[in-house]
Amino acid sequence: MNGVSGTGSVVGEEWGARAARSRALAVLRVRGRALGLAVLPAAVAVVLYAGGVTGHFTGAAWDTARWVVTVLAVLVLLAAAAVALVVARARPAATPTVQLAETAAPDLYRLVRDLADRLGVPAPAAIALTPDCDSWLEDRTHRAHRLHRTSGGDGAPVLVIGSPFLWWMRVGELRAVLAPVVAGTGPAAHPDIAAARRFVRGLDAAVAVPGVPGLDPLRRLGAHGVGQVARVLLRACRGHAAEMERGVAAAGSERAQAVDYGVRIVAQEQVGLAYAGWDRLLTRVALPAWRMGRWPAKLDAGVVSALTELSRRDRLAEGFSSRLGERPACDLLEEPGAVDEATSLLAARLFHGGPAEPGPDWAPVEWSQYPEEVVDRKWRTDAARLHQVLDVLGVAEGTGGRATDAAGPTLTRVMAHLTTRQPGPTVTTDPDLDPDPDQASTTETTADADPAPQPGLDADPGPAPQPGPDADPGPAPQPDPDADAGLDPSAYDEGDDDPVNPAAEALAGALSALLAREEAAREARVAAAAETARASEKGRKTTPPVAVSGPDGPLPLFPLQPPRTGRDLLADHVTAMVCCAAVDTAEAAPGLDWLDGPALLVGGERAADLGPRVLALVEDGDPEPLRVWLTRTGVRPEKPVRLV
Repeated sequence: MNGVSGTGSVVGEEWGARAARSRALAVLRVRGRALGLAVLPAAVAVVLYAGGVTGHFTGAAWDTARWVVTVLAVLVLLAAAAVALVVARARPAATPTVQLAETAAPDLYRLVRDLADRLGVPAPAAIALTPDCDSWLEDRTHRAHRLHRTSGGDGAPVLVIGSPFLWWMRVGELRAVLAPVVAGTGPAAHPDIAAARRFVRGLDAAVAVPGVPGLDPLRRLGAHGVGQVARVLLRACRGHAAEMERGVAAAGSERAQAVDYGVRIVAQEQVGLAYAGWDRLLTRVALPAWRMGRWPAKLDAGVVSALTELSRRDRLAEGFSSRLGERPACDLLEEPGAVDEATSLLAARLFHGGPAEPGPDWAPVEWSQYPEEVVDRKWRTDAARLHQVLDVLGVAEGTGGRATDAAGPTLTRVMAHLTTRQPGPTVTTDPDLDPDPDQASTTETTADADPAPQPGLDADPGPAPQPGPDADPGPAPQPDPDADAGLDPSAYDEGDDDPVNPAAEALAGALSALLAREEAAREARVAAAAETARASEKGRKTTPPVAVSGPDGPLPLFPLQPPRTGRDLLADHVTAMVCCAAVDTAEAAPGLDWLDGPALLVGGERAADLGPRVLALVEDGDPEPLRVWLTRTGVRPEKPVRLV
């Protein structure tokens, strides 16, 4: 059995290597044709001059032809030399990574070298980490990248490892996952494949040269011409380059089957699980902190907590947390905390566009401080912004034209502004529901045209008033506190021409405009900080212990989420105001959910039913579901809250 498997592996590997070399030669033939086309006018000029010397091409016409062809040959050669110079000197794109010196991870380097010896391929030149769930080999032989190389030969590529793998995977699983990647150094060492890769990477870099800042108009015009030539050559060799990379991958995969093949099948399940947890951690947990000017300093350690929580909730992930007793791959690092902090900062730069270095407006935050430093601060900042917009719109502090007894921002003000006034009761309940006498004071609220203040929105901190003598003495139907009263999905249809809640639409537009101004000011500050950092880097020769390669700039390279709509922004701000009121007036506290991000904890449990009730107020103008929830949890909406 082993002999058959080994023979098949050798045959598959040989087929993949041959296919890769064949495609590499096709790429080099494109380069050769371009070179031949460039020297063709010069060759014709040489023939014409040789004919004149030998007496075959004589006369005024031949002299004119020689001069025309000579001038054309010189121009073409100059243009070809310019293109070749730009292609050779252009800096190829490099993935932003955290470089790992061998002194920072000797055990990891030893594992990779042992793996390369078992596979019979050259060891990678260096190891780098990226905040992503993937691993690959990257060619950094260009002189612009050699400053960041820490070890290895001149022609070997750099092994890039996804940092979440080190914290979630065990040592054996990491070795099995890296085996086919490291095996790719064998085909990459072939001269033809290496030359083809350098040519393609040079063309790709030359295409981006016209966008380099700081070029004068003349040089930029020439760069556009070079870019057009490089783009034509790229189109000619694109298919061959893609097939070459497929052949290299096939050869590496076939060679790696002899090393930990069974473990790799199990490890691939962990790759998918790590990707799901990492994506959830970035979008739900890290992104709110980045927007507050804080960056979690231990993202890789947080992915372990997120995946452990996922294994607790999801039946499909049961048993994965039992692996935590084995040795994690992060033990291969000398200082896992420092490496985790560096990759966390890089993740913030890539996915949010934060500064390259910490500062007063860009500080790290530990997971133990996350609820207080991020969640509570985010809620109070959003609530303050909401009341700032209400002040600009001229919304009164009280309801019904009455001033509140206690000065300060209240949830009552927000609910009163967003409530849609209708000529009938706003509560539509099932008469078969069992009424709860404890909720009688909150579910009799009506919203008719009478300008009298509503009982549920009165600013008096005392007990809620009972229905007046004109009310129906019969038992009024009451909503179940645990049911989402008045939540009609048809009311949220966005296809209507007229908005269901005009007040919410106006408030959402004002919030969007204010947030756009704040975001523009933040990007301007980040851009100024980046320029200052680049200017200071030019004046010093020392390099930091952990070098981070990649482009700087105020904009994220890989935005996590599209821009939010005005309705989503308004719902987030109203939810933040409700959470502030719950923390200040009830037994509630800010918390962290590893899969859902900021959470409101009521009695130690996450309040998961708040979102639909806030949407009922924002989209339909119906405050009753939210009012029922506030009464059940003991929140006093008429009390002022503390804001940032």
